[in-house]
Amino acid sequence: MLYIADIGIGGIIMGIKKLKNRKYTDDVLTLPELMDMLAIGKNTAYDLVHSGKIKSFKIGRSYKILRKSVEEFIYSGGK
Repeated sequence: MLYIADIGIGGIIMGIKKLKNRKYTDDVLTLPELMDMLAIGKNTAYDLVHSGKIKSFKIGRSYKILRKSVEEFIYSGGK
């Protein structure tokens, strides 16, 4: 189980700022972007997506995650 304390709130805020500073507005993240945003590894990212803790959808073989889903996960305390 992943807790917000395990990630560190500073890393999450930095990740959100990093995404907001992109040159274009994109509300859909890829799995590598999710990993970077939350400072987590591939296995943890897949666990979050597969468990439904972070809502996602697939296009072909690629997972797509709405930024809003990640923010909801963060604000819920990682539950």
